[in-house]
Amino acid sequence: MTTVTSPKAPVDKLDRDVLKVAGVVVIGAIMSILDVTVVSVALPTFQREFDATYATVAWTMTAYTLALATVIPVTGWAADRFGTKRLYLTSLVLFVAGSALCSVAWDIGPLIAFRAVQGLGGGMLMPLGMTIMTRAAGPQRVGRVMAVLGVPMLLGPIGGPILGGWLVDSASWHWIFLINVPIGAVAVLAAFAVLPKDRPEPSESFDFFGMLLLSPGLALFLYGVSSIPGEGTVVATKVLLPGLAGLALVLGFVLHALRKGHPLIDLRLFTNRDLTVAVVTMTLFMVAFMGTMLLLPSYFLQVRAQSTLHTGLLLAPQGFGAMLTMPAAGRLTDRIGPGKLVLTGIVVIGLGLSVFTQVTAGSAYALLLGALFVMGLGMGMTMMPIMSAALATLTHYQVARGSTLMNIVQQTAGSIGTAVMSVILTNQVLDSPAATAYSAVTQGQVPAEQVPADVLTQGRAALAEAFGSTYLIGLALVVLCLIPALFLPRRKIDRTPDQQQEAAAVPAAVTH
Repeated sequence: MTTVTSPKAPVDKLDRDVLKVAGVVVIGAIMSILDVTVVSVALPTFQREFDATYATVAWTMTAYTLALATVIPVTGWAADRFGTKRLYLTSLVLFVAGSALCSVAWDIGPLIAFRAVQGLGGGMLMPLGMTIMTRAAGPQRVGRVMAVLGVPMLLGPIGGPILGGWLVDSASWHWIFLINVPIGAVAVLAAFAVLPKDRPEPSESFDFFGMLLLSPGLALFLYGVSSIPGEGTVVATKVLLPGLAGLALVLGFVLHALRKGHPLIDLRLFTNRDLTVAVVTMTLFMVAFMGTMLLLPSYFLQVRAQSTLHTGLLLAPQGFGAMLTMPAAGRLTDRIGPGKLVLTGIVVIGLGLSVFTQVTAGSAYALLLGALFVMGLGMGMTMMPIMSAALATLTHYQVARGSTLMNIVQQTAGSIGTAVMSVILTNQVLDSPAATAYSAVTQGQVPAEQVPADVLTQGRAALAEAFGSTYLIGLALVVLCLIPALFLPRRKIDRTPDQQQEAAAVPAAVTH
């Protein structure tokens, strides 16, 4: 007699096997995300070491971002074709190899090239990690696994400046890359031992034409967007030509995908209402929040003249706040749906950010750190529940494509947000001669001894005011996120008929 059993982990917690998988995924995600902010700290060092301009060394950041944009779109297809475990191991090896090469770079050109190799591996780690964890936990616990995956997203912006500043000051710039080698080796061994064996499945043919449209389209668009802060305007040739060319290629992909049976990114996913609302909410949230996140350390660095290491430490309360709310938000998302949590989180972020709209050159640190803590509380209730809303109603097959889509949205919207807020701040500074003069001093363009003390004091106050005005625009963008968030599910997300049919077709265990 055949007995079919389907043992399930308790709904209110993640079982040990899922936690092991989560541990492996988090290690890879931390390396990928941390590397973005760690390298940003070392840019002045690269200028000195390689005798290069800031515009040149900034390509160490841009090359990594463009490589991410190029490889993310193919991740969903590759995960189905080769299996998530094989692809994850390949991504880790590529990322670690790129890190090792970066550490021995002898000039700025090779360093930029090796950063692109890093990005090719790092770009697949996050969407693959989401796919692996969502499949391991199942739709009923997607909120919890997204809360776990949110940890590296917090550690990156907060821990990056601290780690990067410490390594550059106490050792050398080589170690911001070398540190990935032992961590990556542990991640490879753990992934090999822990991740479930791939189950070969028939795969659709690769959408090569779609890749030729979407990957370079995203890369060109993000290059144009990332050039905005340096050019100071959207209408510069360096911004418009690649930006418009990229948009044209992306639009071409959209038209192609709507006609093709199995496109690189399945746009038919947008027939899923929950995913569509989540994508719109995530887009607005990433533009608003990531742009504002960029300016928080800039205030401490430029107005308060803090070191990179101290600035990283001052931002830590934001991470502590998020770590308090994120686990609870993950559990509640699975029980009551993401809508109420996201709405509350956006309001809490707005309350914390409102303090920074009134910032001055002498604002009390206790007030600012308290506001950062409050913002962190809100962030822990927002980003991962939005991600959960997008993935919770997808079938096993759709998860890889859905997580790829959400990572494209995150990368693109985050880049737009940082560029837009940088330009707004730059224009605010240029509108004030005093702020412009003081900014030139903080950036080392003019020696402080050559500027009268009263001019420095006025300039510092004017620069703080420019930051406050820019934060006010960031607050308005955060409030705007409430509109799509109102349409997120405000009840427990039940499995769709397709998910129920899938679960019935694949029993957890069969014993004789």
